[in-house]
Amino acid sequence: MMYKLGWFSTGRDKAARDLLAAVQDSIRQGKIKAEIAFVFCSREPGESVESDLFLKQAADYHIPSTYFSYQKFKSARGAASKTEALPQQRLDYDREVMARLKGFKPDLCVLAGYMLIVGREMCQLYHMINLHPAAPGGPTGTWQEVIWQLIKDRAEETGVMMHLVTPELDKGPAVAYGTFPIKGKPFAEYWQEIKGLSIEQIKQEQGENNRLFRLIREHGFRRELPLIIATIKAFSEGKVKITADKRVVDAEDKPIYGYNLTREINEAVRL
Repeated sequence: MMYKLGWFSTGRDKAARDLLAAVQDSIRQGKIKAEIAFVFCSREPGESVESDLFLKQAADYHIPSTYFSYQKFKSARGAASKTEALPQQRLDYDREVMARLKGFKPDLCVLAGYMLIVGREMCQLYHMINLHPAAPGGPTGTWQEVIWQLIKDRAEETGVMMHLVTPELDKGPAVAYGTFPIKGKPFAEYWQEIKGLSIEQIKQEQGENNRLFRLIREHGFRRELPLIIATIKAFSEGKVKITADKRVVDAEDKPIYGYNLTREINEAVRL
């Protein structure tokens, strides 16, 4: 039976389309033995030019698409309580999404530019994975926050990972990852440039234009798409799995702390 993927996106920019295109191309070329069973978009037609392009792309691929505007749903419900970690209206939105996707039975769902936190019920229903721009055990937060923390810690290496989506943002266990060093060539001269400077000084004087900051981001960004493709491929081949009780295991059902795809990612980056 063909491995089935669910694809969640807000479709807010070209990057969202590039992700879908890259995975669909890998499927067409036989690199990934799977099919995208559906695309879900949290924007509806006419809501933005970018998401309209995204939905047209899915239609051109003949992938069934479902959409439901979160912004319109939120506006209709009124202001949410600021005391709730995840407002009730977000949970209600998830329930509506799940109802609309009831006919689909994906083996794995990929959050690819999906700009909403997923609630507990949806996390329990689906096996969902998301990208995080750090290695397992590394800094949390946005990619900017991750890089600043790496520089502050004078870290030896970093990486990119796909993690299991849980109600706790960016706290789910790693399912697959790749690492790369940020010491030695070509990073050494840029570490030397900031020697003796505090992270506050670097932020104030150079900000994200700092050459070390930019180089770390470049190397991480180049690995994100190869990681996503290699992760989906590993899942479709049964090399890594998520159990019913949300444990990450290998092909022999042994628990693992993420499947190491560093070699595959580096080979793709060198192409």
